[in-house]
Amino acid sequence: MNVTTIDRGGTMMAGPRMMRGSMRLTADRATVVHGKVSFLVVNAGTIPHEMLVVPVAGTQSAGTRPVGRDGRADEAGSLGEASAACAEGEGEGILPSTSGWVTLDLPPGRYELFCNLPGHYWAGMYTELTVT
Repeated sequence: MNVTTIDRGGTMMAGPRMMRGSMRLTADRATVVHGKVSFLVVNAGTIPHEMLVVPVAGTQSAGTRPVGRDGRADEAGSLGEASAACAEGEGEGILPSTSGWVTLDLPPGRYELFCNLPGHYWAGMYTELTVT
């Protein structure tokens, strides 16, 4: 599946923090079949981004994770991430105009896809994925 990360080129910065809703992480579908799922993450923004895949518990919904003082959401239980520019898996962030990817074996359930670089989750970089 294709995932795109988008920011507004710093025009929505408020000091060291991004304004709420100034960034987006979008997926080309909201539902996939369980099993091996490949994510191609394209950074269409102007700063580095990443994408983590984390199960959603109970009635929780995307965008409701608490954000700590470090500007990051809790990523406990992460099943994997695409955070390397022009490579698979973990890295230092997907650079602008490049892509990263990861393939995961996902059981049925609900997952949140999000960027967890400081301030990015709070700024709107998340979406929900249902695996049937």
